[in-house]
Amino acid sequence: MRVVVNGEDRALQAGATVADVVRSLDLEPEARGVAVALDGEVVIRGEWSSTVLCEGARVEVLGAIGGGR
Repeated sequence: MRVVVNGEDRALQAGATVADVVRSLDLEPEARGVAVALDGEVVIRGEWSSTVLCEGARVEVLGAIGGGR
């Protein structure tokens, strides 16, 4: 199955979930400061493992970055 993750085309196994995508980016789904949008809609963290992706899905995974003054 083909999906777009952070603007890049990726091949995933059928049945892949939002949590699988997060792990594929070397992030832990339990880590703080990570947010996911699927086709423009925020996915609640508690639903990452049960949200199955479909062909052509657009996933954005964002991580908080510390810094500033």
